[in-house]
Amino acid sequence: MSAQRMLFFTVAALLFSGIALSGWNQVHWLLYLPAGMLVFAGLTGICPGLMLYRRLGFK
Repeated sequence: MSAQRMLFFTVAALLFSGIALSGWNQVHWLLYLPAGMLVFAGLTGICPGLMLYRRLGFK
């Protein structure tokens, strides 16, 4: 496992722990999107957020 994938998993775990501590029903649904994207990136190695920023012209 690469360091980048481990970073994705770590950030996703921190987001999900924050959601759990706040209460699953209290958190807005939009906060689940970046956490889900990071889990997807950790599993597949394809980061949707990184792809979006590259298409917008960032390096």
